[in-house]
Amino acid sequence: MKFDPKQIREDTSTDFEAAWIEGVKYARERRLNRGYPRSLRTVSYGKPHPVFETIQKLREAYLRLGFEEVMNPVMIEEEDVKKQFGKEALAVLDRCYYLAGLPRPDIGISEDRVRMMNSYLGKELSNEEIEGLKTTLHRYKKGEIGGDDLVYEVAYSIRVGDMKVTKVLDTVFPELKTLSPLSSRATLRSHMTSGWFLTLAEIWNKKPLPIKLFSVDRCFRREQREDEIRLRNYHSASCVVCNEEVSIDDGKEIATGLLSQFGFDKIKFRKDEKRSKYYMPETQTEVFCYHSRIGWVELATFGIYSPTALARYDIPYPVVNLGLGVERLAMIVYEQNDARALALPQFYAPWKLSDMELAELISIEKTPSTLEGENIVKSIVQVCEDKGNEKSPCEFLAYGGALFGKEIEVWVIEQEENTLLCGPAYLNEIVVFEGSIVGIPRKEEWEKVFDEGVPTNIRFVDAFAAFAAYKIEEAAKSEGIEREDVEVKVKIVRSGADINIKIDDVAMRYITAMKKKIDMRGPVFITVVGKKV
Repeated sequence: MKFDPKQIREDTSTDFEAAWIEGVKYARERRLNRGYPRSLRTVSYGKPHPVFETIQKLREAYLRLGFEEVMNPVMIEEEDVKKQFGKEALAVLDRCYYLAGLPRPDIGISEDRVRMMNSYLGKELSNEEIEGLKTTLHRYKKGEIGGDDLVYEVAYSIRVGDMKVTKVLDTVFPELKTLSPLSSRATLRSHMTSGWFLTLAEIWNKKPLPIKLFSVDRCFRREQREDEIRLRNYHSASCVVCNEEVSIDDGKEIATGLLSQFGFDKIKFRKDEKRSKYYMPETQTEVFCYHSRIGWVELATFGIYSPTALARYDIPYPVVNLGLGVERLAMIVYEQNDARALALPQFYAPWKLSDMELAELISIEKTPSTLEGENIVKSIVQVCEDKGNEKSPCEFLAYGGALFGKEIEVWVIEQEENTLLCGPAYLNEIVVFEGSIVGIPRKEEWEKVFDEGVPTNIRFVDAFAAFAAYKIEEAAKSEGIEREDVEVKVKIVRSGADINIKIDDVAMRYITAMKKKIDMRGPVFITVVGKKV
């Protein structure tokens, strides 16, 4: 069921939600009565997102290395950032998003407002309803009622419908629309390290050593702009090992064990010149892997947390931490050059449909809904395959039997002299090749198209036979076949619609945008007659 967004925006008199529900009910009944369309019966596989596919592989890799998965806090107080990063805290906070919320206004109920509400609602509010409204707004101010429940609670207190309350709140209480958010001192996690300190502070004395934890989750950075390598929110695959003794060799071992599972067999390490304050001096290390196409590329960083930072959280044991950006790893694995197009292809990647995806958008439009109808389709196709080159005039019985309680016969005929039962293009097949849709015969000249393209397994004769069976079914159901024979014919095909082929609108838009072509033409010349016996 399709709707027009512009109509909904401009027409305020129609309950579009109710109309939508009725449309869904109608569509469901239609499917139950006539069977699912062919496209809905097709079994197909979903398509994973490359970032989440990489996340899953990282999770499995960490688990194989003996790490336990945890969820670290996403909301970090400003004070914790200062404790962790020391003198670098200001630079880190500059790239953090601070969390804000709308204040709860103190809304008064004056006599003027009561009169306005009476006018909008078309009723006189009683003293009891006004007191109930005041109580509701006061509870909202105190935080006892959430913003998503406010409309319902106000409607309940003054005994009117939700839609009327929405209009009242919008006009009578303008202060609800003019609220400005107030910032808190909480931030969104910009580094997974911020969460590790909080987690380790809680569990270091509740688990036996060594403590090996990992987390793959989002981080947020207030970048000035997003580009090919920078995203404002990204995924960090991070781990920690807390033990009585840790060393740089532990970091190298983790990095090698993790990245070798992604096929990297050449790995080297280099001291990181950035030297973050939460790492001990001389321990921050960059991890480089060799890729056959792009050469050496940095994929991870590890180091040993500073005892000073750990002491602020009363963590008595040393900790080695390794982290890598999931999007960066996915870009290497999937050979992508733009992190934005990788993470958000719907906004940044060029539109691309494979020949397989296009083929799935091509279907037979009109099909019979009964088992007898399906048998009629098979019978028509069988006669055309067996007798298609018979000299005319000729006729062949394709089907005889009951349909909706009537005994019928279905014939494939050609009354014109000196021709054939079927035209030359009746066995043409629909194939998608390099973004174009063509209807072609299986001949040597088209061998490359069939070998390299994606056949839809739909021939002109298959689509026409389905349409003929559909028309005969409709006539038998409506008693039309009682009055006269049903004749269904196709002559020269100039487009898919002429032969009962439906191409989805998405495929049509794609082919037009990519300047590809649709070429389904040819002389088919098949006539089918259904008659009551």
